[in-house]
Amino acid sequence: MKHVVITGANRGIGFQFAKQYCDAGYNVTAVCRNNSKQLTELDVTIIEGIDVTKAADLLRMQESIGDTTVDILINNAGLLNKDELGEIDAGSLRAQYEVNAIAPLRVTEALLDNLHDGSKVALITSRMGSIADNGSGSRYGYRMSKAALNAAGKSLALDLKDQGIAVVLLHPGYVQTDMVGHRGDISASEAAQRLIQRIDELDMEKSGRFFHSNGEELPW
Repeated sequence: MKHVVITGANRGIGFQFAKQYCDAGYNVTAVCRNNSKQLTELDVTIIEGIDVTKAADLLRMQESIGDTTVDILINNAGLLNKDELGEIDAGSLRAQYEVNAIAPLRVTEALLDNLHDGSKVALITSRMGSIADNGSGSRYGYRMSKAALNAAGKSLALDLKDQGIAVVLLHPGYVQTDMVGHRGDISASEAAQRLIQRIDELDMEKSGRFFHSNGEELPW
C-alpha cells in the first residue's frame, strides 16, 4: 500500500487530498496544526499540533512517521495575508515566507530519509508566484513567498534527480476555501482531484516544472 503524507490536511484542499487518497486505498498520514471533526472521521493517521514553521514540531512529525517509506509528500500548508502598498506589515511578510517558502523545504528535508527512488514531492504553490503572470500587483507577501517556493522546488528537483525523486510545483486554481472566503471558481474537491491526476502523471521528465491543476504549464 502506497503511503502519502499531506501537510495542512485538516481542511480545504488538504482535507480533500486526505479523503481522496484514503478512498483510493492509500495509507495516508495527515499532518495538521489543528485537527478537525471531518478529518477524524477518515481512516487516516493524524499527526496534529504540528506548526510547520517550528523545528521541534517538525522533529515530532519526523519521529511519528519513523522509518516508514513515503511514496508521495504533499506540502500543502499555506498562508495568505492581504498586503497592500502603503499598508505593508513586515511581520505579515515574514510569516508568509515562513509558512509558504521555508516550511515546505524544511518538511521535505526532515523526511528525506523516508523518500526513495520513485517517490514524488508535490509543492502546492500558486500562479501568484509567477512573475511573468502578474497582471494585478499587490498581495506582496503571498506573491513573494510563492515565487521563493517555486525557486526552492526547482532546486529540489535538481538535487533529488540522482535519487530518482520527482518534484513538481502545482497551482490548484482559484479554489473555494477559507483562505479566499470561498469565492473561488472550483471546489476543493475538484481541485484535489485535478492535482492528484497531475501527481499521478509526474515523472522525472516533468520534475522541476510548474503546472496548473488543469495540466497547463505555467510561466515562472
